[in-house]
Order: sequence, then C-alpha cells, then structure tokens
Amino acid sequence: MTSVPVHSNGAAPTQSPLKLFAECYAALADNIERVVKGKRDVVELALTCLFAEGHVLVVDVPGTGKTTLARALAASLDGSCHRVQFTPDLLPSDITGASVYRQNTGQFEFLPGPVFANFVIGDEINRASPKTQSALLEVMEEGRVTADGITHEVPRPFLVFATQNPVETAGTYPLPEAQLDRFMMRLTVGYPDFAAELQVATGVMGAAVETLPTIASAAHVSEFAQVARERVRIPEAVAAYAVRVAIATRELPGVRLGAGPRGSVALIRAARVRAAAAGRAYVMPEDVKALAVPVLAHRLLLAPETEFAGVTDADLVTEVLGRVPVPKAA
Repeated sequence: MTSVPVHSNGAAPTQSPLKLFAECYAALADNIERVVKGKRDVVELALTCLFAEGHVLVVDVPGTGKTTLARALAASLDGSCHRVQFTPDLLPSDITGASVYRQNTGQFEFLPGPVFANFVIGDEINRASPKTQSALLEVMEEGRVTADGITHEVPRPFLVFATQNPVETAGTYPLPEAQLDRFMMRLTVGYPDFAAELQVATGVMGAAVETLPTIASAAHVSEFAQVARERVRIPEAVAAYAVRVAIATRELPGVRLGAGPRGSVALIRAARVRAAAAGRAYVMPEDVKALAVPVLAHRLLLAPETEFAGVTDADLVTEVLGRVPVPKAA
C-alpha cells in the first residue's frame, strides 16, 4: 500500500501537512483515472467531497461510469466498503440494521446493516420508498444510527456515494429535499470522449477496478480532513462571498426554495479542501466559484413555470455567480 502519513509516525519532518495532502490528493486522482478515463474534473470533485467529509450524489444516464467511479474511489482507500442496490421493497432495517432476540442469552443483539462502513455505495437510490430513504437522514447528517433508543456510531470516515438515473421514472421516488440537502455535491459524469469510448468498445480500457492499488488508509482521510479544516484559512471577505452566493439563490424569481445554511457550510468546507489540494493555505474566490454549482444547485427547488421554461438549477446558480460581486484577493 502506498501510504502518505501526516504525523510523526513515518512522515518526513521536512514535509508540511499541506504538501502531503496535495500529494495524496493527486495520487488518488491519478489512481482513479486509470479506470475513469477523461473525467479528471469529476474525480477531483468526488475527492474534494471525501476530504470535506461530505456525501456524493451522482446523477447520470446508464453506462456513464457512476458506479465505477464509486468503486474506484473505495478501492483506492484502505477502508470498509458496502454496496446496496436500492429497490422498492428495501426496508429501513435492511440499511441500518436491526435488533435480533438471542434465545440463548435472553437478550436483544443489534446486528449492524450495510451502512456501517467507511464507504457506502447506494445504487439507484431513488428506487427505495420514502420510508427507507428516511432511514438515511440521521446517519448522513450525524454519522450514527439510533435503534431501539440506543445510538450506534458508524466508522469514520463515512461517505455515502449514491447514484441515480434521471431519465427512468418507473418504480422510482423523488428524493425528499431534506435528503438532497444532506448530499454535499451532486455530480454528473457525462459520456466519455471519442478516444475513451473507443477504448471501452474495443476492450483496451486498461486497469480494472479490482487491480487498483491502495493509495491511502481510512485514517489518512480523517487526518487530511483535519488538515483542511485547521490549516487552511478563509479570509472574511471570501467567506462572506460564499454566504452571499447561497443567500442569493433564495432571492431568485422562479425559485420556491433556495440553498439553506447547510449549503453555505458545505461550500466553505469544500473550498478549504480545494485550496489544500492545490497546496494553498488560504481559500480564494475562485475556489468558491468552481464549487458553487455542484454544491448548491441540487438544493434549489424550482417553481413549475421555471422548469417548463427549460431553466435548470445549475443555470440559476451560474446566474447568481454573475450577479454577486467577487471580492478582491486578500
């Protein structure tokens, strides 16, 4: 395993934590790109979400590599990974776990569900019923599951990587706004370019997910997340800019619901990670602008007339970025 330690247990004393962070981030991106070809921007956004301790929702048509991206990310990190295929008959206990009565002891024992892992891949998450979706609300926000009045902590780091097909509606349920708000980012992989698709079609794509080497451990992810939180400063003007962008989405005509405070928090957390990945100890307005659409767009609830006009939530966030004054670099 290629590891990139942060503290004194093996780290070179001359290397700063931010430099180690940038090296690990780049190594992970390179590793995942061996499988997910030509999508460096999407890979980096997924890694940014990982180190910002957020969750990822990938919405795209079948065959674009949504699940492959999730599996490659999990394979690159030495952590537990569970995959759940969401279906209409899936029950909340099938995800969180359930208490089982043991006759030999006369007591109930909690059997953890697949959500107890560092990486939880939820395929076609919108196929589960609203009752099952609600089982994810607590664990996605607080990193714990409450069953029979007892709280159980999930492993850290904890990342839910969910996929969704936007064109197939039969047997699906729209995700509630409360759950969408718990995803830090919504990503779209998109179709591969001609060269990448030719490799796929001819079977010369290169590495398979199963052959990817492990780049870092789950403990490194938690350590680097702490590096981004504590060692990357955000100037007051840039933080205010991020909050103004989120607030501006609530004031747009044709928007029933804009990004809430959770959106502002997510935008600043992700901007810190983007700066750290670039080896910077400070956040720039460009970091906020680059992340605004994937972090904020899915949090908007559009009015029907806006949707009928063909305007998307991403269009509206882009419009906001053009309206809100950008602060000068500190």
